[in-house]
Amino acid sequence: MLDLKFIRENLSAVQENIKNRNMKADATKVVELYESRNTLLKELETARSQRNENAGKMKGKLSPDERTALIDEGRSLKEKIAALETQSEQVERDLKSEAMRIPNMAHPDAPVGKEDKDNLEVFRFSKPTEFSFKPKDHVQLGESLDIIDFEGGSKVAGPKFYFLKNEAVILDLALTRYAMDILMRHGFSPMITPDIAKEEILEGIGFVPRGEESNIYALEGTGTCLVGTAEITLGGYLSDSIIPKEKLPIKFAGLSHCFRREAGAAGQFSKGLYRVHQFTKVEMFVYCLPEESDKHHLELRKIEEELFSGLNIPFRVVETCTGDLGAPAYRKWDLEAWMPGRGENGDWGEVTSTSNCTDFQSRRLGIRFKDENGTRFVHLLNGTAIAMSRAVIAIMENFQQADGSIRIPEKLVPYTGFSVIPARRS
Repeated sequence: MLDLKFIRENLSAVQENIKNRNMKADATKVVELYESRNTLLKELETARSQRNENAGKMKGKLSPDERTALIDEGRSLKEKIAALETQSEQVERDLKSEAMRIPNMAHPDAPVGKEDKDNLEVFRFSKPTEFSFKPKDHVQLGESLDIIDFEGGSKVAGPKFYFLKNEAVILDLALTRYAMDILMRHGFSPMITPDIAKEEILEGIGFVPRGEESNIYALEGTGTCLVGTAEITLGGYLSDSIIPKEKLPIKFAGLSHCFRREAGAAGQFSKGLYRVHQFTKVEMFVYCLPEESDKHHLELRKIEEELFSGLNIPFRVVETCTGDLGAPAYRKWDLEAWMPGRGENGDWGEVTSTSNCTDFQSRRLGIRFKDENGTRFVHLLNGTAIAMSRAVIAIMENFQQADGSIRIPEKLVPYTGFSVIPARRS
């Protein structure tokens, strides 16, 4: 949530930002409600002061007529205060509802655009993998090697679910430990988070728990949801708290299952493991001082680059355009790995992203820090270390061999205990 005073004082800039993000929100209405609330609060304060003054007069020596007049005045003030309180509460609810729709301001370097084709490439590692044979996609490889079963997943749980089998199970676990070891070396505290969160935590982070536009599975009648990312639980972990300045930055590495409805997701680029309803992910999350968030954001990006360059997977980093940022993000970078089985000739596919959400989420969650000047809202940042399903795609497709086998990246061999997933002989 943006600071309401900031919205009032920078209305034109906020309106332009909403337009650039291709979102629907009414900043003018927020300002009107903000002014109305402030006016009502002043009227309420005046009425309460008058009531206290009236009560003080009632303690003095009064004639019957004077006492009757003060009683009538007191009754009138009581009714006025009740009406103002009711009106003020309604305006406060309306103000919060409208203000929650307004996205975070975008970084000046974020390209103005509506969708991912408008993103700007800023870094590239290695060149797309070349083969002396026609490469297969991960779905074909998974079936031929008996390591992924989409048909079984669909039979048991429905479309976009799957079973990992045999070496793919070990590869998934190896990626988890590989990511955790690197993050711990960078000072992150490992955590395994709940797979469920309260709806108010999701709303605080900026996710929509319910409605057609929601990508979240709500658990009916519980006020909770399955999480789509550990960003939700790691952000909620210190909600409604004041953190001593000397404890910042706080850096968590959260392992969780992720559940997403993926409503409307279809097409050839969504097949197989790329868009699924459940996967495992290691998420980076940082609480920091406002003046240090840009530095930590770059650190998160560099860690993502370290993770995938260490696996020797070709990738590029793109600066995310305004229309593809998501409401909480001030700035976001996506890391896109080369996927040889994507489309006819291979293509880039997003495998991680990292966002600086400034104080947008911390205002909603009530997370502040205390220093010699009082309390301020912390800045919150998040970044995917590794989403296992998409990393598995990149490894399978880039390291496939002519005989149908798959080499294991050298950095993962100590974790898997094997260097190749052998071709199955029929």
